[in-house]
Amino acid sequence: MGTQHKAEPARDRTGDQTGDQAGDHTGGQMKLVTPKGARVDSLRYPDIADLMSRLRFAPGNGRIWLDDQRMVLLHAQSLGTLRRELIDSLGIDAARGLLTRMGYNSGARDAELVGKVRAANDVAEMFAVGPQLHMLEGLTEVEPVRLEIDVEKGHYYGEFLWKGCAEDEEHVRIYGIGAEPACWTQIGYASGYTSVFMGRPILYREVECRALGQSYCRIIGKPIEAWGDEATNDLRFLKAQSFTQGLAASDEHTHALSGYGALAPRETPTAFGDGNMVGASPGFNAVCHMIRRVAGTRATVLFLGESGVGKEVFARTLHRISKRSEGAFVAINCAAIPEALVESELFGVEKGGFTDATQSRPGRFERANGGTLFLDEIGILTMTAQGKLLRALQEGEIERVGDTQTRRVDVRVVAATNLDLRDEVRAGRFREDLFFRLNVFPVRVPSLRERKEDLPVLLNHFLRKYRERHGRNVTGFTSRAIDAILSYNWPGNIRELENIVERGVILAADDGAIDVGHLFISGETFDLSVFGVDEHGALLPSDKLNLLAGSEDEAGRVTRQVTSLLMGTENEGPPLSLDDIESALLKSAVRQASGNLSAAARNLGITRAQLVYRLKSRGLRV
Repeated sequence: MGTQHKAEPARDRTGDQTGDQAGDHTGGQMKLVTPKGARVDSLRYPDIADLMSRLRFAPGNGRIWLDDQRMVLLHAQSLGTLRRELIDSLGIDAARGLLTRMGYNSGARDAELVGKVRAANDVAEMFAVGPQLHMLEGLTEVEPVRLEIDVEKGHYYGEFLWKGCAEDEEHVRIYGIGAEPACWTQIGYASGYTSVFMGRPILYREVECRALGQSYCRIIGKPIEAWGDEATNDLRFLKAQSFTQGLAASDEHTHALSGYGALAPRETPTAFGDGNMVGASPGFNAVCHMIRRVAGTRATVLFLGESGVGKEVFARTLHRISKRSEGAFVAINCAAIPEALVESELFGVEKGGFTDATQSRPGRFERANGGTLFLDEIGILTMTAQGKLLRALQEGEIERVGDTQTRRVDVRVVAATNLDLRDEVRAGRFREDLFFRLNVFPVRVPSLRERKEDLPVLLNHFLRKYRERHGRNVTGFTSRAIDAILSYNWPGNIRELENIVERGVILAADDGAIDVGHLFISGETFDLSVFGVDEHGALLPSDKLNLLAGSEDEAGRVTRQVTSLLMGTENEGPPLSLDDIESALLKSAVRQASGNLSAAARNLGITRAQLVYRLKSRGLRV
């Protein structure tokens, strides 16, 4: 697909020329094409030793590690048996969706290795981590056909051949040749890996498959909006539930524009409305499954989780798919109302009920009659309000402040809190009987650092939203910004991410990309093994990070490993190779010498040339 032209120097992840290729290249050919398709540079896979060194077997304690991720070694036929059981018990569509989402999670996890092993390499060698891990993990042989990458502009086109694919071999063994492609887990893997690498949702489709009787499998990957209507069927398998958008940030409330596309203006009382439920991580999907189970009932639901994780968004979705969807959804933030007014806001007030009550008005319970009442930050309610709330939940009756009349209400209460209500009960700040009444169906919403697979989807969603809102023509994110976003712990969760992306859209130049300096300007800190900002908010250059990075966690792991070896004690956690230990010593020596290689070499008792050789052999830029 596409015409070959004269070669040019390879380009790094941001599209800049990097000059001649370094290192030994073995394996399949890769064609790197500029976004305009002007020239093609024929490449080979880098040596896989850097990835092999991350794979460790510890048979003594029954563990296999790929970097810091625990792995398992399974028979291909056992996976085929699992596939058959899923299809027979759930149906082919449900089984395909489950396996696709499992693959997506695996690919997203593998993408986290890119910045650790090839941060100093050009874009094609960095991207090759995914195909090479795919082969290393025994799934298939990956032969690149065409690759176009421009991270800053959000442009991606990838075409690959899969040969000897284990997944379709098992499918054909059990079901024979069929009418649909069968590499579901691997399509999910490719989509997850590339989405995280690009910092935006990328969807692969299998256009040829051995399960169709063809000689090999051929896949093509593009941004979701570049597929148009072709991807509709494929996208549904990345949705745990039909009421979410999965990887796509568009539904009946949005319209497509050129380039990225943008959200249609839509006023909502939340940071992003229930029509914008996007995500693909296991944590996100688990919450969606829980919501689907409870939606058709009358049960009280309690959403638990940190501030900013999107509890109100899930509550609105719960209402939207419930039998009460025709009724009102009324939300109240208990923490935003003065203590003296909480009762009147919840239950209403009669004229003269207190000094400023010049007229009667209904409270939130009455306004939500026949619908859903969402009580956010419920843990801060006063004890008096808690008592009245308990009566309303148990008896379905409320009394306005200053009134003697009891009013019947038919309301489903959905509550949320970022507090541990059991601790609040023990401290005497929350009624135990109310806690048990609210805790009928608790749903924990995971933090953003527990669902980093959703970052590319959310980034793309917010970029489109604020690019449209502020009228800015921002193309995307630089690779440095993506690395920083992936390494940041997001204490403010999705709310913080949304605010930071909006800031980036405002600060970035028109027709330019959002860089890390546009995002993190308030002293945020990162894991130095990937990217770093000091305590004053100053950016550390990426080339120095590649050479000098050696986080305290890494140093601590190496220290514990060496100590356990010397003392003959058992070391917990993944084992470290001698190569890892030497790499940590090299980085530590260079860091202590402030980048002076001659001084670092003297401290190590070797020559400068020997130090330079060892740094280069480990992919550390000099």
